[in-house]
Amino acid sequence: MTPHSSVFCSIVPPHILERLAESDNPAYAQAAQRTLLMDVTQRSAREEAPPAPEGAPSDKPQRTIYDAEHGTELPGVRVHEESDRPSKDATVNRAHAGLGATFDLFFKAFGHRSIDGAGMPLIASVHFDEKYDNAFWNGEQMVFGDGDGELFLDFTIPVDVIGHELAHGFTQHSANLAYFGQSGALNESVSDVFGSLVKQHALGQTADQADWLIGAGLLGPAIDNGVALRSMKEPGTAYDDDELGKDPQPATMDDYVRTSSDNGGVHINSGIPNHAFYLLATELGGFAWERAGKIWYDVMTGGTLTEEARFNEFARATVASARRLFGEGDEVQSVLKAWSLVGVPTT
Repeated sequence: MTPHSSVFCSIVPPHILERLAESDNPAYAQAAQRTLLMDVTQRSAREEAPPAPEGAPSDKPQRTIYDAEHGTELPGVRVHEESDRPSKDATVNRAHAGLGATFDLFFKAFGHRSIDGAGMPLIASVHFDEKYDNAFWNGEQMVFGDGDGELFLDFTIPVDVIGHELAHGFTQHSANLAYFGQSGALNESVSDVFGSLVKQHALGQTADQADWLIGAGLLGPAIDNGVALRSMKEPGTAYDDDELGKDPQPATMDDYVRTSSDNGGVHINSGIPNHAFYLLATELGGFAWERAGKIWYDVMTGGTLTEEARFNEFARATVASARRLFGEGDEVQSVLKAWSLVGVPTT
């Protein structure tokens, strides 16, 4: 399977940045406009991206951190390698730790070496651009902005943001889901699922202990009513703020959003499969990566999904995977129940 040639996936959805770009506060509007422009530039720059580097299969991560020094040339100046002592720069240390936490989840929970399964070196650039309100995976590496300090803080703060973006690399090298419509929403959802699992795994949390938020700790002091970018537990409730607007994510197919923006609503409708995973994981209990996560991992690496998979195709694949991994037990019934509750058919 050949990964898509154009890969640019960012954590902050366009609908948030587009709203902020029209803010009455000139500083907020300028930061959002600059971020949107840079995202377009980076997306275009990756259309001819070369294949990502491959490494030798290893039980340990190979991490390298670069400092973009508030410029836009990537990767920047190399400032930290795998064997180095902790940096005096907290952002560098958080990036290093987040790459490691993601490697640990995939290897320790699923036996998957790095995000490609073959030991791919993990590369990240920090301090990208001035007041850049985003983080992204560009098909080769992670890139983190520092945020503007008012709307968004440093993007290395939430480990699930790091896990989310690296999981786009996992999808790129496994099921390779097309980034449009329902397959794109699945692409985004898979990143939220594994991003959340990275956080839960790092903290040793069971499904009922987890907050199931994506990006908690990222929103800055200018946001009065918001806890994160998304909620898997209650899609549509992560924020309702004068600056950010109202979280538009649906939890079920009854509220599915049909739109031509954001590649067909990939960051919006991902709330539906996100909620299905949450329902499954909490129904099964225990550590979410042990059963629910293994089902999702098996679907992504099993080679049965089409690149344009819709929600019902993915749902059917999870039922088949649960049956294959666990037999006719609670897992299969819980998978069927989760998809039924969000209105996605499995037949």
